[in-house]
Amino acid sequence: MGVIMEINYNEEDKYYQAKKKVENIKGFYSNLTSYIGVNIVLIFINLYTTPNHLWFYWPLMWWGIGVVFHGLKVFEVFPVLGKGWEERKIREIMEKEKENKNKWQ
Repeated sequence: MGVIMEINYNEEDKYYQAKKKVENIKGFYSNLTSYIGVNIVLIFINLYTTPNHLWFYWPLMWWGIGVVFHGLKVFEVFPVLGKGWEERKIREIMEKEKENKNKWQ
């Protein structure tokens, strides 16, 4: 049986959460900018040095998958990595800790 916990955030907590979200978004855009810049250089190097053997698409593809998942997490599109999941997991862990403390007292 689960206990529903209501979390009340004060202004300082809300500010901290908003700041953390902005830092995460900034980190995503930094990752995206690096991805674009580095891959442009890699494409140029590949086409200039060995145009008959194309390899640039490998880092483009694998790093691109990472960038997509990073974006899904930051913008909370992927529900497993979103804020709701985090809140539920925190409550679940806190509840287990409380049950374990009460069990031995």
